[in-house]
Amino acid sequence: MSRNTLILYIIILAASILGPILLPAYTQQMAILWVMILMASTWDILGGQMGYNSLGNITFFGVGMYLSAIIQISMFYDVGEYTSAFGAIKPEFTDSQYFTGFFLGIIGAGLGSMILSVFLGFIVFGLRGPYFAIGTLGVAITAGQITGTIDYIGGGSGISMPFFPGDIYFRSIFFYILCFLLAASVHLILRWLYSTQFGLAINAIRDDEDKAEAMGIPTLRYKQFGWAIAAFFMGCIGAVFGNMVGFIEPIEVAFPTPTFGIFMVAMALLGGKGTLWGPVIGAVLFQIVKETTWTYLLGWQYVALGLIIILNIVYFQQGIMGWLQSKYPEKFGIFVDDKKPEEGLASRDNK
Repeated sequence: MSRNTLILYIIILAASILGPILLPAYTQQMAILWVMILMASTWDILGGQMGYNSLGNITFFGVGMYLSAIIQISMFYDVGEYTSAFGAIKPEFTDSQYFTGFFLGIIGAGLGSMILSVFLGFIVFGLRGPYFAIGTLGVAITAGQITGTIDYIGGGSGISMPFFPGDIYFRSIFFYILCFLLAASVHLILRWLYSTQFGLAINAIRDDEDKAEAMGIPTLRYKQFGWAIAAFFMGCIGAVFGNMVGFIEPIEVAFPTPTFGIFMVAMALLGGKGTLWGPVIGAVLFQIVKETTWTYLLGWQYVALGLIIILNIVYFQQGIMGWLQSKYPEKFGIFVDDKKPEEGLASRDNK
């Protein structure tokens, strides 16, 4: 790790600690920012580094949310009675019960989502290009529709999550810290993974999958492994997000394909897909614009976000990091030999 990179991490850590202290009224918005960073970074594993543009990663967000709810509730109550529209029971959770169920729910959500990704991988990884994107989009939409028909987990009425013990300020800080730790873990794990053989293999798949297979790279294994990592963390953050908002509903909260499902793609494209820092930069800028338009342009917020996406795709496809790398390649350790062929031959002959 270079000295400049270390300084950057120290600045980010300091800002992360001071943010809720200096701006306590915006703690939840900052927590959602970390959620956005995690979503964009995990999407980029397939979409940027591997060239498989998935529109179904939001599936694992919702699955993790529901798995966590089931685990948290079933440890102490019958889930069917808890979600009954007639109020069959009046649930009360002690502090110990809440936190035990909550942390076990996060683990179960991550592992369950990861297992689901492996199963789905055998189906959707037979598709490529736009067919893969459409196939994964169909998975996400189907997941939300099916969930809405299952009365055991609340159906279309949703689930009210167990009430968080403690005051509002502590609650905000608690979920902020969890979102930050998960986003930071994703970033550091991906930083390490991209520097290993895994990074070389998935970039080879992006450049030419058939040639990669011909060279002996087990492409299906790498694709499933990359999607499993994304699914695990999407499931974990789904569990945290469900408890943070306090209510789970299948279409708008658990499987929000038209919003979060598209936002994660737009953020990675804005920052520069296929790069480590691109999704982070894109998420920060996108979240700032989103919160600003939601505050000052209510009713026009989706128009503003749509314009950003259109301008990005039509005129700025390489994203911010892609533009910076092409403009200042030496700053990123990229060195380009710009000598003409005859100049290179002449210098070789003169040796």
